[in-house]
Amino acid sequence: MKINLLLFSLLGVIWACQPTQKTEPQEEKVIPANYWGENPWPEIRKKRINQLLPDALKNAGVDSWLVICRENHNDPIATHVGGENASGSAAFLFYQDESGFHSLVFSPDGEATALDELDIHEKVERVPRGESALAKAVAFVKEKGFKTIAVNTSESNEMADGISHSQYLELAELMGPDASKLVSSTNLVYEWLSIKLPEEVEVMKKAAQLAADFQVEAYAMIEPGKTTDADVAKFLKAKMAEYGVTDAWHPDQNPNVNSGPDRGHSHATDKVIMPGDVIQTDFGVKLYGIWVSDIQRFAYVLKDGETEAPADIQKYWENGKAGSRIALAAMKPGVKGEDVDRAQRDLMDANGSLYVPWSTGHPVGYVAHDVGPNLGGARIPTPRPAAQKLLKKGMTFAFDGFHCWKQADGTEKTISVEEMAVVTDTGAEYLIAPQEELILVGKK
Repeated sequence: MKINLLLFSLLGVIWACQPTQKTEPQEEKVIPANYWGENPWPEIRKKRINQLLPDALKNAGVDSWLVICRENHNDPIATHVGGENASGSAAFLFYQDESGFHSLVFSPDGEATALDELDIHEKVERVPRGESALAKAVAFVKEKGFKTIAVNTSESNEMADGISHSQYLELAELMGPDASKLVSSTNLVYEWLSIKLPEEVEVMKKAAQLAADFQVEAYAMIEPGKTTDADVAKFLKAKMAEYGVTDAWHPDQNPNVNSGPDRGHSHATDKVIMPGDVIQTDFGVKLYGIWVSDIQRFAYVLKDGETEAPADIQKYWENGKAGSRIALAAMKPGVKGEDVDRAQRDLMDANGSLYVPWSTGHPVGYVAHDVGPNLGGARIPTPRPAAQKLLKKGMTFAFDGFHCWKQADGTEKTISVEEMAVVTDTGAEYLIAPQEELILVGKK
């Protein structure tokens, strides 16, 4: 026993004296904090207020617009007017008079200095502690004699529906007999938010390219028969964290990776990706906490012995791609959203596609489903009012080229070639290069 213990100890000493293997450190990709550069929103916001809001007031047929901002339960338009840091209630007033366009804020004294330093508004008037900013704004409105005062109450546009019930009651009481001059800001907010400045479109191009590139990378990591839809979603979430971008819509459904039958707007499941699957990924990222993208990329998982997608799948892909191209060709200033949808629906019918319940497209920009014309309604007896709205230069859309078919098991599958575009003077153009070919998973 003593000899064995001695031998064991000697072996331990010999092992401890062996040179250790050095592991080369793995090079880690570091995304610098200023990867995206300075946030352009402060200057763009100022430009939007001074260049786009006057036309929005005119097009909506209102003299003035009153927005009330406060902490904890703020108006959804607050970030657009500079009221995102409001603590006590502040009144933001935008109006036209004989001398031109003006922006005036009645701010509690505690926040007035910081707001004034942002240099967004023509004037920030301090409201002493204990006095009401809203009462000050109403007194000014009455003095100016405006015929219409738009406030954020809307039945159809959540971005124009930020005033609370109690705020409205207080405002109406302060207005007295002039409360009849209060009108909905629905059309005003629509006219203002639906148009994007060229600088904003450039940011959205970056967001669109990131979403597209990440999806291509995600398809490259798939191991058929092992990788799940949820694994692909996790990969995309990791890419977002690496690049410091956030979700374009609710995190639980971004991205939606779907290698099985159609699921509509949903979350990625633990369904295993198998040879023969057509994979849809619906994905978007948000840059600077303001602008979003909404892009879909499609892939086919090769079966043993295949080097290309089968002829029927390839044909469905080409049909969907053609739908995207014809929808883009239909986009131009003065065209109704319904007309864009009709152009694609007619092609779908000609190509034998099954009916698809989703609109051809929707506005995108500050949120995935933004303010603007709906590209839908061509096959609906009573299309929503947004489908009757006219396209204008500077509007941005996410839109699909559809083809839907019935699979062998009786379920339906839809190819929806979703791209992004901006309306120009004479037509529309893609924000980034569209997907031309099916991505083939498993190709050597």
